[in-house]
Amino acid sequence: MTKPVILCVDDEKVVLKSLKTQLKEAFGDAYTYELAEAADEALELIDELVEENVSIILIVSDWLMPGMKGDEFLVQVHHKFPQIIKILLTGQADEQAIERAKQQAKLHHCLYKPWSEAELVEAIKSGLSQL
Repeated sequence: MTKPVILCVDDEKVVLKSLKTQLKEAFGDAYTYELAEAADEALELIDELVEENVSIILIVSDWLMPGMKGDEFLVQVHHKFPQIIKILLTGQADEQAIERAKQQAKLHHCLYKPWSEAELVEAIKSGLSQL
């Protein structure tokens, strides 16, 4: 049986590496941690995982990325997979984008960079408690 996936999406490798390290410290081997450097890459990865019957339970996505902004990405994900818990991570999202993600993607939480590990872990735990 494959472990459920937490997907992190950010165009900065250092942010992805930090997220993965913090998630592994907090949740250990309970989940598989997948990383994507762009929304398009993440959408392809989601389709591949779904084809393999792997459950994606939570996404942590940056907002400002080349190609597609995080709110748009999360709205697309929500239309296909409304059950996935969504967290937006941003250094500069505008309030309209955050509100759009809340309304159209059922955004669970918005964290601001630089985030605290405790805040990230708490947001994820509260999201996962809804499953």
